[in-house]
Amino acid sequence: MEKKNRYHCCATCVNFKPLKTAGGMHYFCTRLGYETKPDYQFNCWEPKPHIVELMKKEGR
Repeated sequence: MEKKNRYHCCATCVNFKPLKTAGGMHYFCTRLGYETKPDYQFNCWEPKPHIVELMKKEGR
């Protein structure tokens, strides 16, 4: 059985772009081209470099 990756979410992906507006925060996936949420998960996830290092430390 595969362990669940606790880092796998949009907020840790290189394609995740937050945008602060007068109406509040909006989050976009530049790869998929639409609005997302920080805790969503997609199969196209590409972790940011510092997340890769954290996963390596944990032996993933």
